[in-house]
Amino acid sequence: MYFPQPLTLQEIAEWLGADYAGRDDLVLNGINEIHRVEKGQVTFADHPKYYQKALYSPATVIIVNSKLDCPQGKGLIFSQDPFRDFNRLTNRYASFSPGSNPVSTSAVIGYGTVIQPGAFIGDNVVIGKNCLIHSNVSIYHNCLIGNNVIIHANTVIGSDAFYYKRRPEGYDKLLSGGRVVINDYVEIGANCTIDRGVSSDTIIGEGTKIDNLVQVGHDTIIGKNCLFASQVGIAGCVNIEDNVTLWGQVGVQKDLTIGEGAVVLGQSGIAKTLEGGKVYFGSPASDSRDKMRELAYMKRLPELIKILTERL
Repeated sequence: MYFPQPLTLQEIAEWLGADYAGRDDLVLNGINEIHRVEKGQVTFADHPKYYQKALYSPATVIIVNSKLDCPQGKGLIFSQDPFRDFNRLTNRYASFSPGSNPVSTSAVIGYGTVIQPGAFIGDNVVIGKNCLIHSNVSIYHNCLIGNNVIIHANTVIGSDAFYYKRRPEGYDKLLSGGRVVINDYVEIGANCTIDRGVSSDTIIGEGTKIDNLVQVGHDTIIGKNCLFASQVGIAGCVNIEDNVTLWGQVGVQKDLTIGEGAVVLGQSGIAKTLEGGKVYFGSPASDSRDKMRELAYMKRLPELIKILTERL
């Protein structure tokens, strides 16, 4: 998420009411969560297991709840509650405002695009040319839709990220200030949910086709010409490269990469990064041929146990 204009480390720290370390005039152009942060941005770390990752990330400034040594060229903002202060920044620059029309007056709709009755198009949405948005589709604020895109009924584009911090009194939600960006020639089936980025963008690449009842988590980046069958579930911050196929009911763990051209067979669970150009199956997913051999051996176990018992 980008600021309307660049801010300095000193300006941000003073607005938060926090002490800081680093050059006063470090220039920041926005905020981002740790998996997607870029140079010139602010991120946060509120647990020791994330300190090193944050300090050595591209982030220019890190909001932390410990008096760490400040790396050269970076800045630290010392906060009693980095999660809360990150939310304060999101709310300041990307606060929610309720819609008042089925199609917002600030939305831009391209030539030849059809919006079926009952659809909702939020503030500052941009939809390209020759798209078809079916009934009861909801496209939340600030989302970008390319040309020749089809979105089927009851799909939601830009819902909030599923990102919470457990506190003694319950769960605290990390506010979502990012967007969804859907590129040209994408088709999305009925009853799908595409979450917006927490502070970056959830991106669906050109030519990708998504079946009904698919969930795509926050800040996930999907490449070109991918194919996802029904009931695929993808967690946040996943990188899916071009020409990946995920068959029905595949589940994908957060913060991993699926390499170009990978095919994952139905009902598989992806728990770690997968190399491209291979076929996978099982949970956790592994090479499909190896997994099929394992299943064949498993079927023979009762027979083998019986033989072993008789020999003993």
